[in-house]
Amino acid sequence: MTSRTATRRIAAQQQTEAERQGPAPRLPWARVGVVAASLLVIGALVTVGLLTSRPVESAEERTAPPFTLAASDGTTVSLAQLRGGPVVLYFNEGAGCDSCLVQMAEIEKDPAFAEAGITVLPIVMNTAEQINADRVRLGVQAPFLLDDGQVSDAYGMLGTGMHAGLPGHGFVLVDEAGIQRWSGSYPSMWLAPGELLRIVQDRLAGR
Repeated sequence: MTSRTATRRIAAQQQTEAERQGPAPRLPWARVGVVAASLLVIGALVTVGLLTSRPVESAEERTAPPFTLAASDGTTVSLAQLRGGPVVLYFNEGAGCDSCLVQMAEIEKDPAFAEAGITVLPIVMNTAEQINADRVRLGVQAPFLLDDGQVSDAYGMLGTGMHAGLPGHGFVLVDEAGIQRWSGSYPSMWLAPGELLRIVQDRLAGR
């Protein structure tokens, strides 16, 4: 058998094999489209999540709305009685939000707040029983002020988190003269205590 004959026979065998296997499967374009659309949706959701988790801050100054609130330890606290020193109001979701209480626990661990004469008051819309159970469980020493929503609303903190009728995770700085100097809302549910202290001291210094 000549080499030409062998070549023809091999080619015929390959053609027969190709016919037996049938046409090559087409690329499932519909499936590719679905995957591409899904990736676009996921990308959009990630982008929205990043944008909505960014902090929102304001340096607008005004006279801080006065208030008197019962505390979870049975005492009563008013903003007026703290005049003469800077106060940071910490509005948060309270009971059921472990990160909210851990935030306060970490602030308590930083002695720089007390050394700077800065009082931090956590404010929640809970009963004493509700918030005290979580305070004990998570080791938070400070009593929480119990708001019915009026104070949170007066400071523009309602609906800044995941729930329309609750405060989110925000801070308000009131200086020694009772002037609101700064506010910040943190949808990420965390602000490092050192960063909070830096912001507060910068605002008090007019920076």
